[in-house]
Amino acid sequence: MKIALVTAFPPSRQALNEYGFHIADELRQQTGVDLTILGDELSEPVPELSGFTVIRCWSFNRMGNAFSLIRIIRQLKPDVVWFNLGFASFGGKPLPAFFGLTTPALTRLCSCYTHVTLHQLFETVNLSDAGIKSPLLYSAAGHVATHLLLSANSLSVLLPAYHRTLRRKYRRGAVNVRHHGIFASRPEPPNFDLRGNPVHRVLAFGKWGTYKRLELLVTAFESIQSQLPQTELIIAGGDHPKTPGYVRGVAESTKHNPRIRFLGYVPEESLSNLFRTASLTVLPYTSSAGSSGVAHLACQYGLPILAPDIEDFVELAQQEFISMEFFTPNDVDSLAHKLLSLIGSPERLTVMAQQNFSAALQMAMPQIIRQYIHSFDMQRRVKMLKTFSRLRRFKRWTPARRLTVRRLERRLLTWDRPAQDEIASNPGSTKPESSGFTR
Repeated sequence: MKIALVTAFPPSRQALNEYGFHIADELRQQTGVDLTILGDELSEPVPELSGFTVIRCWSFNRMGNAFSLIRIIRQLKPDVVWFNLGFASFGGKPLPAFFGLTTPALTRLCSCYTHVTLHQLFETVNLSDAGIKSPLLYSAAGHVATHLLLSANSLSVLLPAYHRTLRRKYRRGAVNVRHHGIFASRPEPPNFDLRGNPVHRVLAFGKWGTYKRLELLVTAFESIQSQLPQTELIIAGGDHPKTPGYVRGVAESTKHNPRIRFLGYVPEESLSNLFRTASLTVLPYTSSAGSSGVAHLACQYGLPILAPDIEDFVELAQQEFISMEFFTPNDVDSLAHKLLSLIGSPERLTVMAQQNFSAALQMAMPQIIRQYIHSFDMQRRVKMLKTFSRLRRFKRWTPARRLTVRRLERRLLTWDRPAQDEIASNPGSTKPESSGFTR
C-alpha cells in the first residue's frame, strides 16, 4: 500500500509537525506500507531525518500549495493520500489557509483515496484568543472549508463532540472518531523517585501567546510559592507564530524570581527527562483548540494534569479515562487553590499518575496506526469489489471488459496488503471507532 502523508514534518517547527513525525515513524514500520511524506519547505537547509522519504513541496502561507501538492501526488500515484491537518496548517493568513484546505477535495477528484485527520473544528475556536480580526468572514470561510474537508473519502476527528457537531451541522461526509494516541510504542512507567526529590517541578509546556497564556499561571504560582518552599515552575516551549516575543516578555517580567525557569524550545530527545522529572503539568489555556497533545504527552509519562474546566478537556478526560483536576478558567484564585491542594497531597498525585499511565497504555500509537491501515485496506477491498461487479455489465467480447480485467490484474499484482494476522491479533483495547455517517 502506497501512502502519501501530507503534514508538517521535522525539522520544521510548524504546527502538528510532532504528530506528523510519530504517524510517519509508525507507518514506516508497518508491513506492506510504502510511505512518502509530502512535507513543508524549510526556511533554512538542514539535513532530513534519516529513514524517511520526504518531498518538501508546500510552504506555510503560500497561495499555490494545493497545485504543488496535486502535481506531486499525480506523479506518485499513491493508494492513499493522508492529510494531517488543523485549520491553520497551510497558513496563518486567511487566503493561504483557506486555499490550502481545498487540497483534500482536489485530491479526491484525481481518483486518489483521500483521508483527513482533523485536529480541530473552527466552531470550537475562541476567535478573540486566536487573534481573528474579521470573525464573520472567518466563520463563513470556516464553514465552506469544513464542507470541502468533508468532501474527502473519509475524515477522522479526535473528540466525540466534534463528530456530533459535524453530524448535526453539516450532515454529510464519512466521519470517524479516533483516539489522538500517545507518542511512544512502549511507554515506561513513571519513576516516582525522580519527582519531588527534593523539589517539586510544576511543568507548563506548549507554544505560547494565543489561547495558551502564562500570566494566569505565573500569578497563581507567585501567590502560593511561600507556602510551597520546595517547588519551582518550569515553562517550556516558544512563541506561537502569531505572537513573536511573547515568552521573552513574560520571562522579562519574572526575572526577579529564581523559582520560575524558562527553557525555550525543547527538542524531541529531551522531552523524556523534562516530563519524567516533573510532579505535575498545568494547561493554562483560556480556550481549547482540539484534543491536547500536551495532555497525551503527560499521560505517556504518567504525569498528573491540572486543566481549565473547559468542555473539550472534560470530554477528553471522560472519553480516554484520563485523570485531570480542573480549575475555573481565567480564575487566579481557583488555579492557586488547586496547585496548593495537589502539590500538598503526594498520595493524590501518585493515584493520578498511575491512572494516566494506565490510560496511555490503551492508546499507544501502534494501535492507532493499525486501525487507520485496516480502514484503508478495507476501502481498497470495497473498491476492488466494485470493479469486479462492473465486469458483469460487459459482454465477454467487448474491449471495455478486457481493459477492466487488465486494470484489475495490475492492481492485484501491486497490492501489497498489510499483515492481517497482526491487525487481528492487535486490534487495540480502545473503544471501536464510531460508524461513519453519509448523507
